[in-house]
Amino acid sequence: MKALQVERSLPRFAAARIASGWRAGAGGRLGPLRLVDTDPPALPGPGWERLSPRLSGICGSDLATVDGRSSRWFEPLVSFPFTPGHEVVADTADGRRVVVEPVLGCEARAIDPLCSACSAGRRRHCTNLTGGHIAPGLQTGYCKDTGGGWSYCFVAHTSQLHLVPEGLPDEAAVLVEPAACAIHAVLSTFPLDLGPSAENTAMERTAMERRGMERRGMERRGMERRGMGGAGKESAAVVIGAGTLGLFAIAALARWREDVTRIVAVAKYQHQRDLAGKFGATSVASPGEMRRAVRRATGSWMLDNGQLSDGVPLVIDCVGTADSLASALAVVAPGGQVVLAGMPAPAGLDLTPLWQREVHLSGSYTYGPEPAVGGRHSFDLAFELAEASRMERLVSATYPLERSAEAIEHAASAGRRGAVKVVFDMRGDPRRLSYLLAEGHTLTEKPGENPGGLSTHGKDR
Repeated sequence: MKALQVERSLPRFAAARIASGWRAGAGGRLGPLRLVDTDPPALPGPGWERLSPRLSGICGSDLATVDGRSSRWFEPLVSFPFTPGHEVVADTADGRRVVVEPVLGCEARAIDPLCSACSAGRRRHCTNLTGGHIAPGLQTGYCKDTGGGWSYCFVAHTSQLHLVPEGLPDEAAVLVEPAACAIHAVLSTFPLDLGPSAENTAMERTAMERRGMERRGMERRGMERRGMGGAGKESAAVVIGAGTLGLFAIAALARWREDVTRIVAVAKYQHQRDLAGKFGATSVASPGEMRRAVRRATGSWMLDNGQLSDGVPLVIDCVGTADSLASALAVVAPGGQVVLAGMPAPAGLDLTPLWQREVHLSGSYTYGPEPAVGGRHSFDLAFELAEASRMERLVSATYPLERSAEAIEHAASAGRRGAVKVVFDMRGDPRRLSYLLAEGHTLTEKPGENPGGLSTHGKDR
């Protein structure tokens, strides 16, 4: 079958890094990514299934890998050659349409007993990402034994699968995984009216998580204590970046965070500004206008170094560059929160404002049960958001695997070209479902389900 694979080749990674310095996405032609003919991955053991991708997205972490710009910190947590693709909607052999929760935790690795994080449903914190009966890999798409969505077949553990609701378009389903990431980033932060700067922060947060309290029902308190103003003053949040992740963060803030009364979106391109407003932003600023916009919204003044005297209690950085994080630290209030939702690039950064203003900086990696909304899983909330916000409109272009270099370049310049999400589309190849066939499996089709997908019975394809 056809698959796109990343090889462990230092010369190719170096070539990709040099080329992408001239043009983002150039690593797709010169780097370690290759279209290969390979056998479908073997089932690693009980509880595993073969999946045939319909659509698979190209995200920022994929682009960083292909362009040779991802952090070397990941090296022990991947295994080569791996097939990228963790944003994926796929068919199973028995006719289900599913999306994949890609983290490869203890259950998928057949590790018993589960680590404490996996036992609590927090696979994102799994301590066994290099153990068990499969090769190292923090996620599907970075493990040589599982394959990934940039192919005609890969394998996943049943614990990773989420059934797609009937009627939800493939183009929306393929965005459920990044939507879940954004939702987790939004819901994992402190309520603005509780505040992370009090001495008993840890006690308050632990109690909140144990009770599974919903933020919308929490009594407002502590705003004067945090210097955020008294009754009637808006509680603003800033979202830096209005690509896929940023737009979903805006939508999640608008839908689930009643303590946030104003959302300031920072968007570089006009189509991003238009979409940010449609997804729930109350105001939109360009990167160059952001500090002035927050200054006006909070009644702050600007110091000579660009730092605001006050700021907003919450900033969600969906870009992950040194510039975006420096901007976040410039506009967050003393004692406020900065959430790093976009995968960061290796960079130098002056952390003096983090220290002097006692800012709480936290990372937000993936997803899981969300205590803030009664323990509902991020993926369940993402399906809800998909249906409510018509997420399918964000898929701007589709490509076959054979045109991977064009697809990578398009995704890398999506904002400049008026696009949001670029995906690989395997639906047009009549052979793709044949790779699901294995001993004991028969392709089936359920009436009225999976349009354009499972269309034959038996093994004649």
